[in-house]
Amino acid sequence: MRYGYWLPVFGGWLRNVPDENMDSSWAYVSRLARRSEQIGYDITLIAELFLNDIKGIDAPALDAWSTAAALAAVTERLELMVAVRPTFHSPAILAKQAASIDQIANGRLALNVVSSWWSDEARRYGVQFDQHDDRYARTAEWLDVLDGAWHEPTFSYHGRYYTVDDLVLEPKPARSPRPTIYAGGESEAAKTLIARACDAYVMHGDPAERIALKIADMKQRREAVSAEPMTYGMAAYFIVRDTEAEAQREMERITNVSPGSPGYSNYQDWISNTKLEQQVSLEDYSVSNRGLRAGLVGTAEQVAERIIDLEKAGLNLLLLQCSPQFEEMERFAEQVMPLVEQERTAASRAT
Repeated sequence: MRYGYWLPVFGGWLRNVPDENMDSSWAYVSRLARRSEQIGYDITLIAELFLNDIKGIDAPALDAWSTAAALAAVTERLELMVAVRPTFHSPAILAKQAASIDQIANGRLALNVVSSWWSDEARRYGVQFDQHDDRYARTAEWLDVLDGAWHEPTFSYHGRYYTVDDLVLEPKPARSPRPTIYAGGESEAAKTLIARACDAYVMHGDPAERIALKIADMKQRREAVSAEPMTYGMAAYFIVRDTEAEAQREMERITNVSPGSPGYSNYQDWISNTKLEQQVSLEDYSVSNRGLRAGLVGTAEQVAERIIDLEKAGLNLLLLQCSPQFEEMERFAEQVMPLVEQERTAASRAT
């Protein structure tokens, strides 16, 4: 299992807590990133939204790509998974920017390709908002241009959405054969595209038994189109406390999102513009990407046991959220990571 986390570019993850003591500033995220790679975290996901969907659209939100470029220069080991939405970026220009950042990072850049869901954000920023399946058709072409630009000395492409002629991109990315491309989605269009064109599948939070089914389905899709295996990741929100009762009290505190809270209208926009496999409750929406459904709530021993179950289900990567982030990530690294390693070692000796 690799341990990753969402960089707090929005100043927190709780829609019902105005101040989580984790401001959306370069000072905070750079300190967190540098510390995280010292205590065992492998990767950070840098989300891309130009408006803040957690704290409300008037709240600050850091830009993903300028933040990633800066982090590339001040970290040494941490993989930087930067979210990118094709409707907001020309593929040829983004390919150039990404290659440059990957050079700065010595091959530590990765992409999380997201087919946009927030229609109001697109309207405010003057960007075309496609309907669901059209977004994935656009993303398919976008990925074709990206891959061609990264691999070919000269590249031309004529599609429905994008056209480039005699494109030259140098230097290429440092990572070979290319920066890892992560993507998530639960619709048929999303899973078909990801199986064909991406390297890793990232899922919303769910318990191990559901994750196992999703991984089995995606493995079958992948094997039908490629011999290259995929990586499987999942979003998860964790709460680790000394007792289960303390953990449950904390979960109750953070899950009372109600109509009128800053993120509630964005919740409605998200639901109307996505195709999810499961109905999402307001409790689910209290944190991003159904993170609480992963079940990482309880004592360190309980959380470690559930991580082992997820690993047995085929999961390779956890993308964690928590609050306040600096303190809770320290707690997780100190209390949970060693227990998972001990359990894994004991299991390997038993076999």
